[in-house]
Amino acid sequence: MKRIIAISAVLSLMLSSCFEAKRNCADFRTGTFEFETYINGELQKSTFVRNDSLEIEFFQGRTDTSSVRWINPCEYILKNTNPKNMAEQKPIHMKILTTSEDRYTFEYGQVGETQKARGEVIKVSE
Repeated sequence: MKRIIAISAVLSLMLSSCFEAKRNCADFRTGTFEFETYINGELQKSTFVRNDSLEIEFFQGRTDTSSVRWINPCEYILKNTNPKNMAEQKPIHMKILTTSEDRYTFEYGQVGETQKARGEVIKVSE
């Protein structure tokens, strides 16, 4: 029985390493990006421009600016520079999970909170 458990543990480790996604996060550190999401059943598009330390988002005729602090090559913290309410004062932790040629999937949530959401961003220009 111990041998079966040991073999299945080794096989599990080998298989999980075969499916590990390669991430080229540096390709998405700066540029112009688009993000689509459903809000109240309606598809909404947001465009944002990011450099190493600043992100400017354009959404429904509004412009928001956030500071960007990179934790590591694939994770960063967004903090709204001009919050209009308490919710906008809370920083957001962003983590790039997978990358492809022109897009990445990410996970995000408020710093210190366990609830996370996922999304996909398309890079439209450098």
